[in-house]
Amino acid sequence: MKVFLPLVLFLFAACATTPQGDGVGTRIQVRVMNEAGDPIPTAVIRHPEEEERHRVNSVTGAWEEEVLYMPDGSELIFTPGLLLYLEISAPNFASQTVQYQVRRRRNVLTVTLKALEMQEVTIDEPMMSFGRDKPIDDIEGGGPAN
Repeated sequence: MKVFLPLVLFLFAACATTPQGDGVGTRIQVRVMNEAGDPIPTAVIRHPEEEERHRVNSVTGAWEEEVLYMPDGSELIFTPGLLLYLEISAPNFASQTVQYQVRRRRNVLTVTLKALEMQEVTIDEPMMSFGRDKPIDDIEGGGPAN
């Protein structure tokens, strides 16, 4: 009994001091899809004041985070009520800037990017002259004079 009581008190104290929750802020998830509903594996997400671009998961098209690190060394912790601005872009898709208010739970944001309509343009190769306007004749013997 003498050993059991201190052990129970130690475990109770250890459980009471551990923080509830596994992270710093509220986790958000951004899913980037095309118009057909398929994930875009090459999409990137960034905060307008941040320099680093965050790539999405190439299979699911999702990005999850609970804090962003700003260039001045400060942290932008996602807390409920925070109005968050994000820029989402991908090659061959129109970029979007979205604003999202962080909630306590179920912070899943799905962003649909529209494909750019690119027209194929044929470029005519320019005529390059290298100091001559007419080709060399084989009659004159245009080789070296040895």
